Parts: sequence; C-alpha cells; structure tokens
Amino acid sequence: MRRLAVLGASGHGKVVADTAQCCGWSQVDFYDDSWPSLVHNGNWLVLGDSAALYARLQSYQGVIVAIGNNFIRHTKLMALMGVEAPIVSLIHPTAVISQFSTIGLGSVVFAGAVVNAGSKIGLGAILNTCCSVDHDCVLGDAVHISPGARLAGAVSVGERTWIGVGASVRQLIKIGSGVIVGVGAAVVHDVPDGITVAGVPAKNISKT
Repeated sequence: MRRLAVLGASGHGKVVADTAQCCGWSQVDFYDDSWPSLVHNGNWLVLGDSAALYARLQSYQGVIVAIGNNFIRHTKLMALMGVEAPIVSLIHPTAVISQFSTIGLGSVVFAGAVVNAGSKIGLGAILNTCCSVDHDCVLGDAVHISPGARLAGAVSVGERTWIGVGASVRQLIKIGSGVIVGVGAAVVHDVPDGITVAGVPAKNISKT
C-alpha cells in the first residue's frame, strides 16, 4: 500500500488528494493544525496536526504540502525537506507535460494543465486546472498558476508569485517575486517584485 500524507486540509487539499488517487496512491491522509476540530476534508480523514505528521513521517512513502498561500506553503515545504521527509510531486494523468521540461519537487500539476518543452518549474509550485506554461518558461519556487491562466513562451516568474484565474502573460515577460497578478489580467510589460497588477493591460494597483 502506497500511503501519502497531505499537509493542509482545504479545498485545494481535496484536489491534491483526488489527483493523488488518480496517480495511484492507495491511501491519502490529511494533517492540519485545525485538528482536532477538523477531522474530515471531504472524503478524506484528518489524522492530526503538523506535529503528528512529523512524528509519523516513516509511515508514509510520500508527503506533499497542500496550502494555497505561497509563502506558507514554501515555508512548510522547506521545513519538511530539512528533516528529509519523502516529498513527492503529483501530476494528474490528463496533464500534458513535455519530456523536455522539469517539474520541481513538491509541485502539483492538475487536470488539463500543459507544460511545454524547455520550461523549468521550481519547488512546491501549483499548476492549476487547465493552465498552460509554454516553451522555455522559468517559474521560481512556490509559484501558483491559477486555473485557465496562460503563460506564453520564455516568461519568467519569480518565487512565491500568484498568477490569477484566466490571466494571460505575453512572451518574454519577466515577473518578479511575491507578485499578485489579478483575475483576467493581460500582462504585457515586465512586473517588479512585490506588487499587485490587474486589468487589461495589467497595471500596478498596489496600495501605498
């Protein structure tokens, strides 16, 4: 029996667990710091908090962090890697991943996502439902590409950046770290670190 532990019992976690079962994991257990008030996440059990997971790491063939917040997910992933937890990645069977691309450890690639040749995805990324990452893109650690978002060729995205649902990014664009790209935005100019952009074309809407 292949057992997977998932840290983070949320709606995102449900999709991670479902993807895991589609990938052949026979048992999926959740851990979340809301336990014991939270004991179920949809069809799956929450067996304990993060301390309990650390105590039981040897019981699992795989561990993955299913937390939507990029900063928290990155922090939790680095901590688990620091204790040599058996971190895995999950790629849904319907995703299309070029053999000439790389997917970082701890990442999830959901149904219908596409990653084309030459692209490099960092640690702990989320490539959400039906997003596309075209050729030669470089995504940093803990990036989230939301459902239906589109990156054209040779886009670079800094670590912990969030690309919103249905957003589009023109080829050769450079997006910094810790950026939020709003829902449906069209990014046609480079974006510096740490700001929020939205609109068509996307503009800085960060609060000063």
